[in-house]
Amino acid sequence: MSIRLVTFDALFTLINLREPVHVQYTRAFKPYLGELNPDADTALAALQKERPAYDKGSNSWWSEVIRRTALGAKADSAALDKSLQDIVHALMHRFSSREGYKAYDDAIPLVEELHSRGIRTAVISNSDSRTRSVLKDLGFPNYLDPIILSEEEGIEKPSKEIFIRALDAVNRKTNPPIKLKECLHVGDELECDYYGGRDAGMESLLVRGEELNQVLAWIDRRK
Repeated sequence: MSIRLVTFDALFTLINLREPVHVQYTRAFKPYLGELNPDADTALAALQKERPAYDKGSNSWWSEVIRRTALGAKADSAALDKSLQDIVHALMHRFSSREGYKAYDDAIPLVEELHSRGIRTAVISNSDSRTRSVLKDLGFPNYLDPIILSEEEGIEKPSKEIFIRALDAVNRKTNPPIKLKECLHVGDELECDYYGGRDAGMESLLVRGEELNQVLAWIDRRK
């Protein structure tokens, strides 16, 4: 059976960080906290467990990640309390556009090629609403739609439900409806993307953004 819908993860599949997170955080911290060597991974992993799907809102969620990251880098707590709101504003703005991200070279051409073949495309991402503005700012076409985001849905990959919601959204504008077995999910995370898509009833392909050329090859072999 031919593939009629390809859903993509966002980060490290369609888009990449313009610079490593620690570089971008260092730049944002410096005017307020001096030279630090931040590592956001620990705070990020902790918040993902404590408050999945951006519980209590993405601004509050990221504020706590930023606060913990600064304290972990030995920032002065009084200076941090005074400047946290400004730092959060700067970083939230930065990671809302091409300032913080870039598209992989093959990403937009791939979406365009799939569209030319009559294959629908969509995004399923464990991220907040800024992902939508990032994709738009980077020039992804409007027919990359819907964009299903965990913050807005209240659930995350690998939950089967988020994949089903994406397909349901596509099928509201599709006749005849697309079946799960006619869908391919593409992403870079084994648990969330490969197993998540497969367990939902879709085909799945584990690739990073540098390997997007594998998507068309996979679809062509499927014919």
